[in-house]
Amino acid sequence: MLVNMRVKKNISRRKNQRGVIITLVAIFMLFVIGAMAALSIDVVTLYTARSEAQLAADAAALAGARVLANSGATSDTSGASMSSAWTLATAVATQVAEQNQVAGVNLTAAQITFPAGAPGGTNTNPTITVKVQITNLPTFFARIWGTTSVMVGASATAEAYNPSGASALGPGATATPVAPMCVKPWLLPNMDPTQQPGTPTPQKIFDAGSGAIVDPGLIGQTWPSTNPGLNTNGLFAVCGDCSVPPFPPPKPGQYYPVAMDNPTPAFPTPTQALPACSAGFNSYQLGVAGCVQQTISCGANSAINPSTINIDPNPYVAMSGSRDGDTVQAAGCLIHYNLLGGVPGDSDSIDSAAGPGPSYVPPFQFLGGNQNPVAGAVNQTVLVSDSLVTIPVIDATAFINPINPVTVIGFLQVFLNPQSTGYLPALPPAGTNQIQATVINMAGCGTSATGQPILGNGPSPVAVRLISP
Repeated sequence: MLVNMRVKKNISRRKNQRGVIITLVAIFMLFVIGAMAALSIDVVTLYTARSEAQLAADAAALAGARVLANSGATSDTSGASMSSAWTLATAVATQVAEQNQVAGVNLTAAQITFPAGAPGGTNTNPTITVKVQITNLPTFFARIWGTTSVMVGASATAEAYNPSGASALGPGATATPVAPMCVKPWLLPNMDPTQQPGTPTPQKIFDAGSGAIVDPGLIGQTWPSTNPGLNTNGLFAVCGDCSVPPFPPPKPGQYYPVAMDNPTPAFPTPTQALPACSAGFNSYQLGVAGCVQQTISCGANSAINPSTINIDPNPYVAMSGSRDGDTVQAAGCLIHYNLLGGVPGDSDSIDSAAGPGPSYVPPFQFLGGNQNPVAGAVNQTVLVSDSLVTIPVIDATAFINPINPVTVIGFLQVFLNPQSTGYLPALPPAGTNQIQATVINMAGCGTSATGQPILGNGPSPVAVRLISP
């Protein structure tokens, strides 16, 4: 009996011990799970902050690259204007980054750096790298291990891509084409538009084969010009009605009108987001005042169409008496300048730090005009403007009658202004129907460009893209 009593006591003691162990394990697991949950909250917070920092860096890099693209500096193969453009680009990138929050707090200028200290890439394809770093991101539950803050950082690199520089890579190098949208229905011949129409051998804008820029000094030049020996005419059509063959030979500074809607889908008539002043316009005028959403690529071997388009061979029915009259009317609508009652200052203008002189000097900035539709933009610096338009340049030279279809070998980005606010005189007298234009950017890819085009920065022929992983 004594033995049985001892066995019973041992069994009872073991049962009690098992209950204690289960309780201790439950309490231990509670602490472990709690600690893991607390740690996971800090980890999620850390990864969220890391994602926010990356988004801020991406946005800042793209904004800085866009400044470089719109500044005209990528068309200066010497790189002489890049220093000023870089200063402006980093200032804008900093402002954009400061509008972003990480962990609920706006970034400060001290947390935004540019590690390279200068643009990377090449003169025509500059890059900007932005680094965002927060050194004191507070923790919550990790404090129990003595960690009160952690560091979070991210970086991004963006490029302003101008295909004109591909020829500098060596013999046989070919450009990747670009394909901007909102291109205007004007086909500009490959001739320096500032030269006199009767120039025996007009200088080209691009090398027709490689797309290289022939004269970077064309940036900032305006036609009509007051300089002796330069073009005293503005932008107007070589043939207002080009229905009588053959098409006349090209002249510097004049354009061939595009065949709208024919063949499709080269230049389809815009149907959306048209300005109110375009009511009653014909298809061609809508192409000027609105945005043709179809992307237009350059290069005969582009992987998308259309890189070949047609000069309008159809009889033209004008709304205001002539093709040029229609053009001026539609352009006035586009840039918010009422030709019947407008005054200088209604449309946007180029803000030139250099002041009056032979040409405007990049980097270009623009001032909002009195009729700028963006609230608060009047007399303020704006990065984009409706007066800034892109014109396709075709493989057509002096004394040769072009034939359809024509090949786009590059783009000229120009600033339209019906009446200069600077040193240039007003347009020619009313009735001549010409537009004053200033060259802001050049992007050439020549006939040799091949492959899938890079979509432009909206209407800009200089594309902006993130190139960091």
